[in-house]
Amino acid sequence: MSEISALPSTVVRCGDKRYPALSRGFNQRWIAEPEYVRLLRTPEEARAALAEAVHEKPANPARTRITVKSGGHCYEDFVCGDDVRVILDVSPMCDVSYDGAMRAYCVEAGATNWHVYSHLYPISGKALPGGSCYSVGLGGHVPAGGFGLLSRQHGLTVDYLYAVEVAVVDKDGNVELVVAKRDSKEQVLRDLWWAHTGGGGGNFGLVTRFWFRGLPQPPEHVLLSGLAWDWKDFTKDEFAMLVRSYGEYFRDHQNPSTASGKLFAMLKLNHVSNEQIGLLAQVDADDPDGPQVMTDFVAALDGRIGPAATRMRSVMGEHFVHMDIPRTMPWLTATQALNSSGEIRCGKYKSAYLRKPFTDQQINAMWAYLGKEKYSDYVNKQALIQVDSYGGAVNKPLRQTASRQRDSILKLQYQVYWTQNDVHEDTHIAWIRDIYKATFAATGGVPVADGDTTDGCYIGYPDADLNDGRWNGSGQSWETLYYKDAYAKLQEVKRHWDPRDVFRHAQSIRSVQAKK
Repeated sequence: MSEISALPSTVVRCGDKRYPALSRGFNQRWIAEPEYVRLLRTPEEARAALAEAVHEKPANPARTRITVKSGGHCYEDFVCGDDVRVILDVSPMCDVSYDGAMRAYCVEAGATNWHVYSHLYPISGKALPGGSCYSVGLGGHVPAGGFGLLSRQHGLTVDYLYAVEVAVVDKDGNVELVVAKRDSKEQVLRDLWWAHTGGGGGNFGLVTRFWFRGLPQPPEHVLLSGLAWDWKDFTKDEFAMLVRSYGEYFRDHQNPSTASGKLFAMLKLNHVSNEQIGLLAQVDADDPDGPQVMTDFVAALDGRIGPAATRMRSVMGEHFVHMDIPRTMPWLTATQALNSSGEIRCGKYKSAYLRKPFTDQQINAMWAYLGKEKYSDYVNKQALIQVDSYGGAVNKPLRQTASRQRDSILKLQYQVYWTQNDVHEDTHIAWIRDIYKATFAATGGVPVADGDTTDGCYIGYPDADLNDGRWNGSGQSWETLYYKDAYAKLQEVKRHWDPRDVFRHAQSIRSVQAKK
């Protein structure tokens, strides 16, 4: 037994040099002042720490929430907020192993994306089709229905989730560790497993471990390409052609058994002050059609517009890949090349699923608010709409999950970043609200679920504005935008497994009342 493992779980309070770093996450917009942060290393420590926290009396009646942190990438104040009393940090729990009894790979909830890729793949040849941001923790990424560059080829992370271990609190305040499997005998356990396949993190209990079965093998080699176009060379018609062609390509290439159906891309529609629009793309190079598909994809965009392709000259959101010629490299090497979470800064985010290519109205709104007509005096190189390819294997799920958006072709992430104490913070937030509202003006300022072209929002990119009628005039609640028809069942799961509403935040699942 090591010296560290023999120590009791670590409690960090105000005055400890570690406290300022541990009471915040990636988004510096949200900084908590909890009574303490507790670092957890085992499921039993997590159970005991949660039990202790539940029965403590708050020192400050305004700070009552108990929250759980893994990678710390929550985009809203759900983990680090003004009302947080205790943060239970599972980041020390990051082991990756094979569980023979479960016949599944076990990953602890504190492991990050890169930790899983760099530890699971070398020993097994398997991979989780998760995100490109290296420091995102699985404790939040997986329950949200996490996706990444392998998802068009292999689906979502939750499509491989076999079991989940959760510390739950009953109505009397007792805490126990529960293992819920997709084939558990008890229906309530199967429901708890299902709720973690897209029901969001921080809703039902403290997740300690995940087990995955049937994980795919990533390609031995991938072809990675990055290029950009200078904004100054674009006319409105050429911008429309680029954006429309991008959507049409993925509308027309949705078969995950083909090289074009495996290709994943990110179009970076930066504000004009960035001076460039960027593109990143990856395709399976083991597929003999992969190289030609990459050539055809770039031609489908670059070959139809006048601006000449060049290299990226700056960070675009969370990425900066300085290569214009497609480069073949081992999958893990390419994943490391793309792995980035961007600079440590403040940020605001919004999301949308698109079932069809962009409409003329949406394109006109994006053109205007990216600085060509509106916000032309606004200067922020880190204000953008990232348009991810989607669908393929995602739209052919292996089984029913709580991730309900399964027929989209694009997934949008609106992003804006600024540094702490920036006097223009209100302007940054106004920009992202305005461009989002204008893009989806036809449906009340948000991408409605089950719409003609849209299908709601992604809980992995939470946006508290969806609760506010000033920004959501669609008539659809945030619950519907995130969860669609799954929400009623998620409420039943919440009522059974978290009857005291211990795990709550501005967009947590609302428990239904028990039937009398």
